[in-house]
Amino acid sequence: MRVFITGASGHVGSALVPELLHNGHQVLGLARSDESAKRLTDWGAEVVRGDLHDLDRLRAAAAAADGVVHLAFRHDAMMVGDLAGAAESDLAALQAIGDALAGTDKPLVSTSGTGMLAGIVHDRVATEADYDPNGGYRIDAENYVVELAGKGVRTSVLRLPAITHSRLDLHGFAPSLISFARRNGFAAYVGDGTNRWPSVHTLDAARAYRLALESAPAGSRLHAVQDEGIEFRTIAAAIGRGLDLPARSVTPDEAAEYIGFLSRFAVMDNPTSAARTSELLDWQPTHPDLLADLAEGFYFKEN
Repeated sequence: MRVFITGASGHVGSALVPELLHNGHQVLGLARSDESAKRLTDWGAEVVRGDLHDLDRLRAAAAAADGVVHLAFRHDAMMVGDLAGAAESDLAALQAIGDALAGTDKPLVSTSGTGMLAGIVHDRVATEADYDPNGGYRIDAENYVVELAGKGVRTSVLRLPAITHSRLDLHGFAPSLISFARRNGFAAYVGDGTNRWPSVHTLDAARAYRLALESAPAGSRLHAVQDEGIEFRTIAAAIGRGLDLPARSVTPDEAAEYIGFLSRFAVMDNPTSAARTSELLDWQPTHPDLLADLAEGFYFKEN
């Protein structure tokens, strides 16, 4: 299969491209910089120059491919608080890709997050069957992709946990929490810190994307989750040990001061199951869990 990937040189893309190539697929990767283009070429992928704003280029690349994986997201906008702008770019890109794939029965695997379920699922573990029909941040894009299955596209949405971790994770939530802890002199958690975050290893997530591309039923919602839910204070304590700093509670009002853009996510209680995904795709995580990766120490080495 010739697969077009947005975000191909990013965190998860840098695991997915080799995963696809090693399993007999060809890759056409979107790259917005010379550095990204070189990385893709070195891996053995073809390159399309552009970004999420190049909607005509997205349509053309999707039309020329046998399947599409959409990984790219404007994290730069998200990290400065422009969540609406990031979400709008994401939806527009998916609509362009959807236009190109309609009626072809080709696969489209898009990306979402388990965090969106924290606002609608309470007092139990969230599952793949849970979703918000009312829309909202990133939810509109997820619902669009699922509905696109009715237009002749074999769509699936893979929800990633807040922390997708590995040595490839250079700018995600784990490195951000570590950076804030260094600045603060302590690893912060909010309130009693008993809210739970799911997580997954990057290489396991990449395999889930490949399996979804190859076999997920149209309209599937999927979860790439290894740890169903680790208490946030446990994550903070592990970061503290890695930096030789204490872990300390902050109030909700103080959260923005100590953990910046992550303050809205840090209070999220989001235990999440991947049982249905494991059954549908025959997918099981095989790599170290989050606490093991934090204990390895590589996250704490400064460049």
